[in-house]
Amino acid sequence: MSWVTRTLSSSVGKKLLMAISGFAFLGFLAGHLAGNLTIYWGKDAFNSYAKHLHDLGPFLVFAEIGLVVFAAIHIGTALFLFFQNRAARPVKYAVDKTGGGGRTLSSRTMPYTGLLVLIFVVIHILNFSHHIVDQSTRTIAQITGEFFSNKGYMAFYMVMMVIVALHVRHGLWSAFQTIGANHPKYMPLIERLSVLFAVVVGIGFGLLPIVIVMKV
Repeated sequence: MSWVTRTLSSSVGKKLLMAISGFAFLGFLAGHLAGNLTIYWGKDAFNSYAKHLHDLGPFLVFAEIGLVVFAAIHIGTALFLFFQNRAARPVKYAVDKTGGGGRTLSSRTMPYTGLLVLIFVVIHILNFSHHIVDQSTRTIAQITGEFFSNKGYMAFYMVMMVIVALHVRHGLWSAFQTIGANHPKYMPLIERLSVLFAVVVGIGFGLLPIVIVMKV
């Protein structure tokens, strides 16, 4: 097991750990968005989707805990590398570019958007987990509708979806680069797919509060 310890303790190993945990988080986002989009078919379809999740019982709790752990590992490793790089290079280069071109807003803000996403995930899970334990008197559509009828929470959620989109826009591209897909033939396509995925996540999740309030 010493090779595992040596690998994970290296910068390359930490970046690989970030990529793996990042892919897990992106997979969750895609699956969660697909499920939440059932609201477009009406509140009955949305309630059915939520019931199937709720019926998973302990597996759902385990998945939620796993999500928080993955996010904590991902962001913790990112912060470690961020401060390590800052300490190793206290003076910025005159020209600061990535392998995919000039640095973007999403790449420059990755540590900060990552922290905000972690805070949001914890708040979101605590809020909804506390209220969906007993659905005998209210459906998940009603509970969610009540949450988003609060304009403050709706605004907070929608702003956070923009931040999530910014994070995954660079994160997906970076994860593929980390696992060795950094090739002139493939990276331009991966970069475009990263932008597309970020737009789908941002708009898909960002519009949900409005749709839910309209449907419920």
